[in-house]
Amino acid sequence: MTTHGRRSGGPDRPQLPPVFPVGLTPRSRLSHDLGSRVIDDDATRIAAFEYTTGGWALAAFDVTEHTVVLRVRTPAGRERFYGAARAELDDVLPAMSADPRWQPCT
Repeated sequence: MTTHGRRSGGPDRPQLPPVFPVGLTPRSRLSHDLGSRVIDDDATRIAAFEYTTGGWALAAFDVTEHTVVLRVRTPAGRERFYGAARAELDDVLPAMSADPRWQPCT
């Protein structure tokens, strides 16, 4: 059974782990198979960060004009996939880039 941490946004809304920026609220959680397939098909990676003190990683992939898929890697190496609005990601990227705990990946 899959469990999701909840913050705000209603009982059916998935949430990223608390280590991630609060302003980034995914609209849906994707299965591993679907998330892998979506980003492997032709999605362009638009951002990638590693959390310097905890082993977390976040990569964002452009999948439609208004939608991104977020790939979250846990410290244990597991991958989770979320669908999110591109506008919300655009709002959070400057803060992540400025935060010394988040290092951009190449």
